[in-house]
Amino acid sequence: MSEKLVFSSNALPSHLSDTAKFKLWRDIYVGEIAALDIDVSANAPFEANIQGVGLGPLLLTRMEGTITGVARTASQVAADRRGGGDYCLLMNTGKAAMGGTFRKKDTSLTQGAAALQPFGEPSSLASSNDRNAWVNLILPRELLTAALPDVDSRLALEIRAESEALRLLKGYCAMLEAHGPMQSPDLVGHATTTLLDLVVVACGGRGESTEIAGRRGLRAARLRAVLAKIEAGFANPRISAQIVAQELSLSARYVQDLLQETGIGFAERILELRLQKSRQMLSNPQQDAMLISEIAYSAGFNDVSYFNRSFRRRFGCAPKSAR
Repeated sequence: MSEKLVFSSNALPSHLSDTAKFKLWRDIYVGEIAALDIDVSANAPFEANIQGVGLGPLLLTRMEGTITGVARTASQVAADRRGGGDYCLLMNTGKAAMGGTFRKKDTSLTQGAAALQPFGEPSSLASSNDRNAWVNLILPRELLTAALPDVDSRLALEIRAESEALRLLKGYCAMLEAHGPMQSPDLVGHATTTLLDLVVVACGGRGESTEIAGRRGLRAARLRAVLAKIEAGFANPRISAQIVAQELSLSARYVQDLLQETGIGFAERILELRLQKSRQMLSNPQQDAMLISEIAYSAGFNDVSYFNRSFRRRFGCAPKSAR
């Protein structure tokens, strides 16, 4: 099962000063999540919001606010027994670059980029911007080292925002956050495997395990991206597999193949979404004034006769009977 957590400075007592809010928030964070030194902007009111989703052994968290720097000292690492050996893929989702140190070397994280870091070693990260945002994907050591045997050689290396695997990983993470906690162990297992596969490919792993991860993880994430494009644009009469493929930098044949693996092709999926949308509108009293033809056009149909035939075949009645 997956779990969701929310930890926000907005939930703290409103009568506290900014300084008192930060100290209380920091103490709770250090006590409940991880031991860190935390710096905040001196030019903006303190604000920090964390949302997280636990997915089996993985944890996905999103941080937004006026935190300008975090650092983990050797003594903090030594004292922390809550996953000190785990890894973290940090994705910079803010509007400014971030820089830091790892193994006494300077590291950088440009806007939209990511880097893999271990919790079990001292490190720091800072930004000159007053507001920052990032996503952490926490990965247990035993899982990541099994999938990426040369993980130590991949630490602190910047994964550029242009990386296809990273873009798909971000999109998949956003989808999981929007979906919320999942109850099915099978779904949690599938999501965990896909996330791990995408991390391996994004980090540039090599060998047979990476080839398997690439085929499995990239394909699953690309399918999710295709489905998201279809769900967002099915009401556009001009939507096509070619257009969806072009927007995702894929071939139309590849998009068709992905959808065929689900058992529902592009045209069939578009038709079903349009029919469900039109039935929803027909049964909505707020749309009683709309003509049936107007509803058909709003759902993406450009031929009313075809709409009537399709609706009757799908639901067993004429559209006017659905009102």
